[in-house]
Amino acid sequence: MSLLENIASPSDLKTLSRTQLKEVADELRQYILESVARTGGHLASNLGVVELTVALHRVFDTPEDRIVWDVGHQTYAHKILTGRRERMHSLRQTDGLSGFPKREESPYDAFVAGHSSTSISAALGMAVAARLKGEERRVVAVIGDGAMTAGMAFEALNNAGAMDANLLVILNDNDMSISANVGALNSYLTKLLSGRFYNNLRSRGEKILATLPPIHELAKRAEEHLKGMVTPGTLFEEFGFNYLGPIDGHDLDALIPTLSNIRALQGPQFLHVVTRKGKGYDLAEANPCLYHGVGKFEVEKGVMPKASVRPTYTEVFGQWLCDMAEADTRLVGITPAMSEGSGLIEFSKRFPERYFDVGIAEQHALTFAAGLACEGQKPVVAIYSTFLQRAYDQLIHDVALQNLPVLLAIDRAGLVGADGPTHAGAFDLSFLRCIPNMLIATPSDENECRCLLTTAYRHDGPSAVRYPRGMGPGAALSPTLEAFPMGRGVLRRTGAHTALLVFGAPLHAALQAADALDMSVADMRFVKPLDRELLQQLALHHTRLVTIEENAIMGGAGAAVAEALAEMGITLPLLHLGLPDRFVEHGDPALLMARVGLDATGIERSLRAWD
Repeated sequence: MSLLENIASPSDLKTLSRTQLKEVADELRQYILESVARTGGHLASNLGVVELTVALHRVFDTPEDRIVWDVGHQTYAHKILTGRRERMHSLRQTDGLSGFPKREESPYDAFVAGHSSTSISAALGMAVAARLKGEERRVVAVIGDGAMTAGMAFEALNNAGAMDANLLVILNDNDMSISANVGALNSYLTKLLSGRFYNNLRSRGEKILATLPPIHELAKRAEEHLKGMVTPGTLFEEFGFNYLGPIDGHDLDALIPTLSNIRALQGPQFLHVVTRKGKGYDLAEANPCLYHGVGKFEVEKGVMPKASVRPTYTEVFGQWLCDMAEADTRLVGITPAMSEGSGLIEFSKRFPERYFDVGIAEQHALTFAAGLACEGQKPVVAIYSTFLQRAYDQLIHDVALQNLPVLLAIDRAGLVGADGPTHAGAFDLSFLRCIPNMLIATPSDENECRCLLTTAYRHDGPSAVRYPRGMGPGAALSPTLEAFPMGRGVLRRTGAHTALLVFGAPLHAALQAADALDMSVADMRFVKPLDRELLQQLALHHTRLVTIEENAIMGGAGAAVAEALAEMGITLPLLHLGLPDRFVEHGDPALLMARVGLDATGIERSLRAWD
């Protein structure tokens, strides 16, 4: 039996020798590799934090001590060591383990995290709560260098340093290679600087020197200069943290004693560790972007490119962006660190001077776009629906209030399958619809996506085109930059008594249900402006109306229809089909659509039940 098989909880790690812990780390890395190959998931980031995870659970008394993981897609080792190894086969599967921390799943998951840069704020709250309750609990926030590009992380650092809370922030730096100072000398210095003797001496010295201000200032500068020669921590020291590192995040002999020393210290601590994404799997080390999120694959062969029969919505957008950039030199493309996921790779190669990846900084992305638009540029912001939520104020205050021509290309609208509720685009129609000056379009196939992007781009004001993850029904794409009439829908099928008003991707499931029940189907295309003329005609010629959308029913497109009917003084039975008033868990996309009643069978069932 392997050592890993004997680890039922983190307490089992505390009985092992340092040599045995290294064996556990090796077995853990191999287990993650084999497990993700079977289920798909985030790979490179998880392989990179194996030793750090082992060290954290060895030193800290979890779950009493709290570990808050930023983003959370690097918690597979954490899940395995906290009693979920036997369930890893269900990772990201329907009714299985979540791919992110989840409080309902385990007491070891201190905080839900699917969005970045939240860990320090949440951990600070936990540390302050412990102090208020008189508890000796320790709190650790593990944050990646990419997440440090978001302003929220620095807001939390600034606040934490001022509060003097017992908080450890670990910067998992996996972007740069391990520099020369991350070696024996630097590891020794970090262990020394984190030890009680040095920190007690430092504390006593500060008290004595505080009575002699000039000498105190001189000593402080001398210490900063000495530490600055071997560490890049001046910034974090200025925030009020005791900076330590950088150290090799794959060296348990450096990690464990350093963390043990830090655990005994008071006040805000900042440990800088350097890791390598994909560590231990050559293919992932060589191409961590490709192995960031993967489907099922064979370990020996690696991830094989899939021959796509038809383009995804993301690829349709990427091609449209290049075509429109060719036609209009004012176009600029912006992404908040989602170049691959949002389909901007080709654009970045062909138009590098007009391509801007602003990092994980959605708020900045929107206001940056607003500034560009003020000067006559035509910004297109490629962003996931779930991440647009993070820039809501900027959209209202900086873009819509000034009626600026900024186009939001909203990917991952609706349910997203294995990534679950942290990444689902369930609310964008609801929160966009109430903003003045907005144009909101919902394409139902690939060609509509392309044409509505053109329509929205030519709109002289803020606009949004939202489309789902994955492939559409396979509509032939127009070779031109064709635009549709603004705010006009089309009747797709004529039937009796009942009309289905469909917004976006559910159109084809609705058509199947309508064929079985002989109902009319309208492809509404626009949520705002709503096609009131088409709505009025449908209301006059049918006895009942049904709205269908892959968005929360509350406040969504269906609500827009109800409001318009009320304004027109039209009263007739109205049924709303969409996402329920709950967070839909992760799982197989087709099964999730069936569970929420938005597949053809579910729509037909709801319509028959309404009779």
